[in-house]
Amino acid sequence: MTPRIVLASQSPRRIRMFEEQRIAVRIIPADIEEEQLPEESPVDFVRRMCGEKAMTVAAALSRAGETPFVVAADTIVVLNRQILGKPTDRAHAKAMLQQLSGNSHTVITGWTIGKMGEAWTVSHCETRVTFHALSEAEIDAYIATGDADDKAGAYAIQGLGGYLVSEVAGDFYNVVGLPISQVVRSLIQRGALKGFLHE
Repeated sequence: MTPRIVLASQSPRRIRMFEEQRIAVRIIPADIEEEQLPEESPVDFVRRMCGEKAMTVAAALSRAGETPFVVAADTIVVLNRQILGKPTDRAHAKAMLQQLSGNSHTVITGWTIGKMGEAWTVSHCETRVTFHALSEAEIDAYIATGDADDKAGAYAIQGLGGYLVSEVAGDFYNVVGLPISQVVRSLIQRGALKGFLHE
């Protein structure tokens, strides 16, 4: 049976969270340009990105005669109002981690749920993360593991990057890439799921 919910993401972390909630999803990643507009705030940017991802996938499915619920999300790391994206190389990752060392930053995930022909639910979640003061040796050792590669802010809290973090204020799963409780509850409210542990 084809899942009734489409996840517009190929993030292994988001896919795993749905698996852990025993929710079957079909994976159809969205291919869009992810560039912050001039004067656009980080929150506005992340909400716009998840909306564009969802609409891109939903529109393609609609043209094929399908109207499933689509879930899309976008996660960013913000330090001093500046977005730290994915590092372009390991030197860039080191520079990011040096900025985060001993400081607090905000992880923001925008998420969208809906289907073509109906209203869309758009929201976002913010979590405050504080890093330990890191030595250059610690940063170099972490980068050498490859765990920083292709991660917003150059770390993954659920992996080896958990060693870097001294405090989390807010939804831990949001830092991983999706505030899964909020999203699942919204799917239930929208009628995409019958209820907790009942698809």
